[in-house]
Amino acid sequence: MTSLHWFRQDLRLADNPALLAAIEAGPTACLYVLDDDAPGEWRIGGAQRWWLHHSLASLAASLEAIGGHLILRRGPAAATVSAVAHEIGAASIHATRHYEPHWRAADAALGDRLTLHDGDTLIAAEQVRTGAGTPFKVYGPFYRALTEQLPPPKPEPAPTRIVPPPAPAISDKLEDWDLLPTRPDWSTGFTDWHPGEQGAAAHLAAFTDEVADYATRRDLPSVDGTSRLSPHLHHGEISARTVWHRLAGPPSAAKFLKELAWRDFSRSALLGQPQLPSVSIRPDPRWRYGPEAEADFAAWTRGRTGYPIVDAGMRQMWATGWMHNRVRMIAASFCVKHLLIDWRRGAAWYWDTLVDADLGNNSLNWQWIAGTGSDSSPFARIMAPLSQSAKFDAAGYIRQWVPELADLADADIHDPVFRPASYPQPLIGHKEARERALSALAAGRDNKDPALALGRIG
Repeated sequence: MTSLHWFRQDLRLADNPALLAAIEAGPTACLYVLDDDAPGEWRIGGAQRWWLHHSLASLAASLEAIGGHLILRRGPAAATVSAVAHEIGAASIHATRHYEPHWRAADAALGDRLTLHDGDTLIAAEQVRTGAGTPFKVYGPFYRALTEQLPPPKPEPAPTRIVPPPAPAISDKLEDWDLLPTRPDWSTGFTDWHPGEQGAAAHLAAFTDEVADYATRRDLPSVDGTSRLSPHLHHGEISARTVWHRLAGPPSAAKFLKELAWRDFSRSALLGQPQLPSVSIRPDPRWRYGPEAEADFAAWTRGRTGYPIVDAGMRQMWATGWMHNRVRMIAASFCVKHLLIDWRRGAAWYWDTLVDADLGNNSLNWQWIAGTGSDSSPFARIMAPLSQSAKFDAAGYIRQWVPELADLADADIHDPVFRPASYPQPLIGHKEARERALSALAAGRDNKDPALALGRIG
């Protein structure tokens, strides 16, 4: 009997249980659907679209090498999957389980025709539960419960042959989707990335030699000891359990594996709190609105805040589709605490400009920084970007991304007293920002209007 495999954020052949199940069921068609409607405001952003184009091209070539073919369609996911299944006479539909609300809605719409397989996480989120049987909302207890079920299942090998169905389906042309930027082409700085399953495997192989230094180098922007596997994991070009089994064993890898577990936690958080991407779990401070706030937000997005470490990160993200993890936290904290910009606006900007923008991780991390999540840093704990820059030795990083300051000495570059005319003065002093933020926090707590307290109105 003919089966249909529906690719989503599992753009790989290796360790893809859903694909293997479809192939075992009989002749198999492979489908990817670009649905820009169901996700609403969380339709994939520009940087992700660049990555998706290249990842789909890579996946199509891999499928063709073993006799398969990738069908591309655009439209509402559930209706499109159903239509293609009808066209090819598919008796079954297989897909990897995902936890984003729009994917869960599409799964429900397909009903019993769809068989879901675990392949996005180390351990399925439904299997890691509190004593009450509910999804975890706090990372510490989640991690303890997760470790009781580790190691994850061993990864499965890639299929070596796909038998295509007798009834072919018409496919869109990838080029017609216009996923790549042209006017202007802002992706010229993305050339260091190699989207696709082969690129992910090569990246993991390289990081295997570096993971021993991860704990000591991950917070140093000028060195960049991060794995940079996040976009490959987000698009499913490599599975989390493949990464786990490749790196687990040496104690030196423990820190990275715990970060990988945080990714699983974000799925649990989305499962238990589907409103996480747009609604604060705890009351917000009183956010700033109006022309001055808009001007400050624009300066933040352009890397023109007058804080070198923040500006370096924002410029790196715009140029390359990625930002160093430590700097992401500093820049996000600056947005919500120094500028008092609603965390949802910052999250939306990261979503559009990062190649690894993941709905669970992005939402969870922004709510953590803003102090509004069920597991978050207190809002009153205000990160000092100037001391963070010096503490983590970001001088070389700043020189790379803020060339106006390249001639300054290490001791001066984090907080220049004398700065060239081409580089702006700080939007606000750190002491003044801290006092304003604490006042805004008190105002948010005292506010009796729940809509304003949750940042839903200006």
